[in-house]
Amino acid sequence: MKNKILIIFTHPVYEHSEIQQLLIREARQKEFVTIRDLYQLYPDFDIDINEEQKQVEKCDVMIWQHPLYWYSAPPLMKQWMDLVLEHGWAYGLNGNALKNKLILSAISTGGDAYAYSDEGRHYYPVRDFLLPFRQTARLCRAYYPGHFMIQGTFNIDEMSRNKKVREYGILLDQLHSARWSSGLEGVNLELIDYLKH
Repeated sequence: MKNKILIIFTHPVYEHSEIQQLLIREARQKEFVTIRDLYQLYPDFDIDINEEQKQVEKCDVMIWQHPLYWYSAPPLMKQWMDLVLEHGWAYGLNGNALKNKLILSAISTGGDAYAYSDEGRHYYPVRDFLLPFRQTARLCRAYYPGHFMIQGTFNIDEMSRNKKVREYGILLDQLHSARWSSGLEGVNLELIDYLKH
């Protein structure tokens, strides 16, 4: 049985992000992917918790896709996590809704890899800023293998940009047929950036 993928997508100024538009366009070509564009669905931030929980329950793989905003996610992504991942549903004694699901982040950064390094202006690699997402998945008994990332979007050239978009499509295809328990089988882990390091 193949995996169903749910993308929880947040970008408050989506119309100004060429790279996120291309990634979403790539994902929309996959019949096994459902995309929840939170800023389109909930412009007033009034999240339908029951509907979002139903969508999560139907998926095998969940991707939190967003730009890195102030070393985290846009505010509606944080609100989605605060409200949807309820105690007793997502975690806690009877909170098993995410148990054994695969969760990963797909993010973009304006700064390049050097900017997110010990010597760069942000002092830390992106992986360090994603600790709350890794820990959230862990608390919910889900498997979080890492993140797919496109960096340097302010200055990325067309060839590099198109290559990363193709890689995202390949990753989605591989996640569709992947298996995991003690490891992630059937996925090229080089497509998940931090696992290269």
